[in-house]
Amino acid sequence: MNYRLSHIPARTSKPREDGVTMVMDKGLSLRQAQDLLDASGHLVDLVKLGFGTSFVTPNLKEKIKLYQKADIHVYLGGTLFEAFVARGQFKEYRKLVESLGLDTVEVSDGSINMIMKEKCKYINELARSFRVLSEVGSKESGILISPAKWVSMMRTELDAGSWKVIAEARESGTVGIYRPSGHAHTTLVNRILSKIPGKDILWEAPQKAQQVWFIKQLGSNVNLGNIAPEEVIPLETLRLGLRGDTFFQYLPEKVAEKLRQKPTE
Repeated sequence: MNYRLSHIPARTSKPREDGVTMVMDKGLSLRQAQDLLDASGHLVDLVKLGFGTSFVTPNLKEKIKLYQKADIHVYLGGTLFEAFVARGQFKEYRKLVESLGLDTVEVSDGSINMIMKEKCKYINELARSFRVLSEVGSKESGILISPAKWVSMMRTELDAGSWKVIAEARESGTVGIYRPSGHAHTTLVNRILSKIPGKDILWEAPQKAQQVWFIKQLGSNVNLGNIAPEEVIPLETLRLGLRGDTFFQYLPEKVAEKLRQKPTE
């Protein structure tokens, strides 16, 4: 921090188990990646090379090393994992991850149908060598999964070896844990949190309103993902109560109540 303010919530520090910020890299150049690091690398814990972008991104290994030197864990998007599995190339996927020097992977089944037993087999096998994030929820709009099933899938995947489970929202933030309008499925989220510890969940929250909602519900150290590179510092100010949407979140109630009142003459 560049100066002191009172009533700022305590933030966890890297390496973090909670309060994680995951950034979605959808094909940044080396220069753009360096700009991200210069501006907010100290606030980023994970970078996901979104969907299949790593297949066509120039200077891939150089960019990965750039992130890793900044103590950021890099991993390939879950859709790419599914693309390899769909082609019967899981062994090639593992070799690719090793050749890129990655220590984190994502296992998902948002685009293809995969029975839970098979998915957990991949999680368990990969967890022996890598830190595994597994994604729960469909990428398709209109597909509803009951809260009980969400909980069951998350618990099963954590037991299989996942470091954290990702609550699906896509980069649009309009499916999975969100309604098409982008608003959170409040009942679903509350049911999940009644059974699964919040520290074990990474909530995809690409929209500002979604970030605000989770911070107000779960505090400054909620795990949030699919954050755009240019939104990392704005997100951190939301976490700290230094933006209008969360301004009164951490001020003493008496102070906040007084400041909210309209002045009378």
